Amino acid sequence: MDAGDLATWVGSSFAAIAAGATIWTLKSQRDQIDEQRRFIAEQSATLALERAELRAAARDRKIAQARQVEMKVELTVQSGAPADANGEPIPDTFKIEVRNLSAEPIHEVTVRFGDQEAEEASAAVEVELLRRGLTVVSDGPRLNVPVPLVGAGRIYLFMSGPMLAEVDRHRPALHFTDNAGVRWRLDEYGDLRDFAHPG
Repeated sequence: MDAGDLATWVGSSFAAIAAGATIWTLKSQRDQIDEQRRFIAEQSATLALERAELRAAARDRKIAQARQVEMKVELTVQSGAPADANGEPIPDTFKIEVRNLSAEPIHEVTVRFGDQEAEEASAAVEVELLRRGLTVVSDGPRLNVPVPLVGAGRIYLFMSGPMLAEVDRHRPALHFTDNAGVRWRLDEYGDLRDFAHPG
């Protein structure tokens, strides 16, 4: 083998080695890029889950106090109320019992009957009948509506004006602002909605 062929052969060998090293480097870089993409995708998925959990936790914190407010509806019949087709008296007044079972006050509390606001409200007085094991809630002092503040653990009563035959069109809904400043609407079936976002 002459020196020229040897030099060509050595040069070709080095070129082949360099080409192999380049291919190996490119493959290694491609593998690293793919691994980084997988890592970024996993991180993105993890961050999306964490964001969803944080939003859910924030929503739970936002609604926690509002869920502890209860409304009980009672229809009352005044003497001389008109009767329905079966001769049964038509209830003509709603009496709504609002219980704030949370550890914080609620504000600007009112009950609406369609487009009408409750006519009156009163702080309730609970009387325990020890012999019968019952608790009776009765009216206390009269208050203006909306009631500016219902303290933690307190009960308030709201009365509608006469409804007569329009009772079904004026089902009650409790409106209040929680201690964080969020306005809520609660209906008699327990449907609780952020009043600013009723959807």
